[in-house]
Amino acid sequence: MAPKIAIVYYSMYGHIAKLAAAEKAGIEKAGGTVDLYQIPETLPQEVLTKMHAPGQSTDVPLLEDPSVLEKYDGFLFGIPTRYGNFPAQWKTFLDKTGKQWATGGYHAKMAGLFISTGTLGGGQESTALATMSTFAHLGIIFVPLGYANTFGLMADLTEVHGGSPWGAGTFSSGDGSRQPTTRELDIATAQGENFYKTVAKYSG
Repeated sequence: MAPKIAIVYYSMYGHIAKLAAAEKAGIEKAGGTVDLYQIPETLPQEVLTKMHAPGQSTDVPLLEDPSVLEKYDGFLFGIPTRYGNFPAQWKTFLDKTGKQWATGGYHAKMAGLFISTGTLGGGQESTALATMSTFAHLGIIFVPLGYANTFGLMADLTEVHGGSPWGAGTFSSGDGSRQPTTRELDIATAQGENFYKTVAKYSG
């Protein structure tokens, strides 16, 4: 039976949403299907307006209840950093997973990560590391991107690009003006494809 995969992300300015679309394309390239969810916003509209945030997409459902993810075999989490760690929106959602922590609702499910930071050194690795404690408490098996299928894309430093063996990534610039590049999207697509193949290998 084909594994059930979900992509769950929070995206204030659209950078993570674009990576999510590329991850989805990779899963579909591998022959899989995937459901997309957004982490709900926690900031009031007044603040979002002052931050010139365009608002969340109406095409992707909001994930209010962590129990929804219990039906999936694996999930890819899209996380924009805040000072090298989770943003409050993601933390609010994860703080609601007490039931899954106590009952093992996520135990032995597989997860990968893709991350956006404003600047170089903005926390792509530290944010990934921060998720490991959460994954351990919930019994989630981390599936890193690694280099096996992306070495050429990742090791080529002729242009600035996000991504690491932890997962795909992008840089948004401090004002959000930089968008994910073709290389960054290619890395995300490769991650989606190989994440699906990995979950299928161990959950079939």
